[in-house]
Amino acid sequence: MEHSRFAVAGASGLIGSALVRSLTADGHEVRRLVRGTPRSAGEIRWDPESGRVDAAGLAGCHAVVNLAGAGVGDRRWTDAYKRRIRDSRVNGTAALAEAVASLGAKDRPRVFVNGSAIGYYGETGERTVDESAPAGEGFLPALCVEWEGATAPAREAGVRTVFTRTGLVVSREGGAWGRLFPLFRAGAGGRMGDGRQYWSFVALHDEVAAIRHLIETDGLSGPFNVTAPNPVTNREITAAMGRVLHRPTLFPVPATVLRTVLGEMAGDVLGSARVLPARLLESGFRFAFPEIEGAIRAAL
Repeated sequence: MEHSRFAVAGASGLIGSALVRSLTADGHEVRRLVRGTPRSAGEIRWDPESGRVDAAGLAGCHAVVNLAGAGVGDRRWTDAYKRRIRDSRVNGTAALAEAVASLGAKDRPRVFVNGSAIGYYGETGERTVDESAPAGEGFLPALCVEWEGATAPAREAGVRTVFTRTGLVVSREGGAWGRLFPLFRAGAGGRMGDGRQYWSFVALHDEVAAIRHLIETDGLSGPFNVTAPNPVTNREITAAMGRVLHRPTLFPVPATVLRTVLGEMAGDVLGSARVLPARLLESGFRFAFPEIEGAIRAAL
């Protein structure tokens, strides 16, 4: 793809910062959406909770990528924090979609990539699901439905719109694995609950490559599961972490402890999501790290 301009919301997050590094390394121009007064021409002012964004800064961008949102696993799910999780995603997405739609046809981006999550499917047990499956029940599925629905103004304006339903990103830099690596390195890692729940993972390298593939491949729109094609159980992940890090994995965390410490969020840790990237594979994308052990090694 020829050198282009991109706008990225959530550019300081785990996925956003890796995406920005990848794009700039290839010579593309990246404009970051920031709170507060922009300090350079490479920044665009916005306030996702209140729904304000400087639409003029998006003009002429090849793509707008929205990865912003309060961390789902950053703290216990109080009612107030659940509202923050929701508002940071839904209000921010709506603001960006409306800003994109407000631009003239010549200035609109060709594609709008909006973050989502495999939380869309809720609890799947041992049953595999792909993008054809309906939304599950509970806080996260309802959030994902509303989050994706907030892109409507961009879609109705004719902008190709993609939802990246991302799994658990394997990285030392943040997310769930950012917390797991220190535990396992210290020899204090172990399965969570009974360990039979499926965790649908994706290497950070593959996450970024998939987003770029979805931007660069004309005709792709709608939901895409961004998860490796071989989801594994928490028990299998625990064993793989032990093998790669050469550490014992003798300290399981009982489900009752997780529920006490994490509250409602424990359901997301103990729940099973066996998600397959059917549409991504059909589009021609190939994973560099389709197996869990390779994804862990890549993160090191």
